[in-house]
Amino acid sequence: WDGICGFEARDGLLLPLRLPEERVATTLSANFARLARLPVGARFAVRTDADRLLLELAAEPGDGPLDVLVDGRLAHRRRPAAGGVGRLAVALPGEPAEVEVWLPQLSRTWLGPVGFHGHRMLEPVRRDGPRWVAYGSSLTHAMYPYGPSESWVSLIARRYGWRLRNLGFAGEAYLDPLVARVVRDTPADLVTLEIGTNAYLRGAFTARSWGPAVCGFVETIRDAQPDAEIAVVAALPSVEREEAVNAAGLTLAGIRELTGDAVRVLQGLGDTRLHLIDGREVLPLAEAEEVYVDGLHPTPEGEYRLADRIGPILRSLLHS
Repeated sequence: WDGICGFEARDGLLLPLRLPEERVATTLSANFARLARLPVGARFAVRTDADRLLLELAAEPGDGPLDVLVDGRLAHRRRPAAGGVGRLAVALPGEPAEVEVWLPQLSRTWLGPVGFHGHRMLEPVRRDGPRWVAYGSSLTHAMYPYGPSESWVSLIARRYGWRLRNLGFAGEAYLDPLVARVVRDTPADLVTLEIGTNAYLRGAFTARSWGPAVCGFVETIRDAQPDAEIAVVAALPSVEREEAVNAAGLTLAGIRELTGDAVRVLQGLGDTRLHLIDGREVLPLAEAEEVYVDGLHPTPEGEYRLADRIGPILRSLLHS
């Protein structure tokens, strides 16, 4: 398995977990707890000559499909039946191939026995690429991709062979200490922090509190990740929100500037592996309406544009 820290077992089924279940309560947020149990980026891969993949799944109602990739290409996209345990069968080549299953990112999905029909060969695929932990809002979580393997973070990881741990939490990227400690304790070559949008939308931080919160989050990670490249992606643009003042007296542009200030302070204190990616450099304001469904979340094609823009930047950080 990739992208998870463990499982919760119930009635012979397993729920992949992105965060330690016993620590999630420290956020004091029922919505965060719900999101933490969604298998965003959870996947497993085997090499097999089976002619059919058999899955037992129990999925809650949601809008996200499950993806099956064969040798890196999408072979099947299915929506698990909601409620109760359902069985899903998909055809495989019947000759040696890498088979990878990406679970839905928008619905809690319990997994039962996994079967490979007619196989003589079955072995786990072991990844050895760079380890990437991606933290962020719904933009990292992904609301409207074609499927879980086609969010911008998934696309980048697949293109470059990176081992992705997706810690995107839609509407809940508030720099929770729990998440900082999880990222700190997860071995990584690259960490991305896509932040600022949720802080602006909910008015959760003031001009006084946001910058120090960013510094504290980054420094917690850095305490145990001295060699990781950390890239802070500061608030992708939104036409309606750039200059609109929120309940805390901040604009989205102001949040972005404060985020940059925090990064520059830490760089000035000697963090040479900390990088700032201005959201406007990734997505110019003039393009935002083309990329978003609703002024905030990317369309399926928008996910590809973000991957095309952000991927090379991140790759250059790892190879610098």
